[in-house]
Amino acid sequence: MVDKDKILLAVEYFERAYRLHLSGDVNQAIEAYRKSIDYYPTPKAHNFLGWALSLIGKYDEAIEECKTAIELDPEYGNPYNDIGIYLINLNKYDESIYWFQKALNLRDYDSKHIPMYNLGRVFEKKGMWFTALKYYNDSMLENPEYQPAKVAYHKMLSQLN
Repeated sequence: MVDKDKILLAVEYFERAYRLHLSGDVNQAIEAYRKSIDYYPTPKAHNFLGWALSLIGKYDEAIEECKTAIELDPEYGNPYNDIGIYLINLNKYDESIYWFQKALNLRDYDSKHIPMYNLGRVFEKKGMWFTALKYYNDSMLENPEYQPAKVAYHKMLSQLN
């Protein structure tokens, strides 16, 4: 049985970490995420710790945190997408495709427009313009309000004309 006090402390540290994270105090946020995980590890805490680590260029550590999040909840979509982003930052475009595709294949992931957009980014970087356009368009169809996909789609379209 899980100790309710530990869960409450984990939530308290997670919330503190998130506030620090958003205020730009990434190093303090990392410490608070780690304390949250020490009290009660959750996929979200590991994923957000990965995000914070990525902001200071620790992509390999960020990827490991995301993989831990996936181990805890294989249906949680954010870490799949985030691993793909970190791999883009490491110029490992072909590897990133695998992770974005995994995110798209999850049943309960409700932000599929984001990995679609990110696949567009990958194929644009690879010089595969029409494939990139397809993914940007798919992202816009999935979420018509998602501005990054709209901007990327129209920018690419204008460059191809």
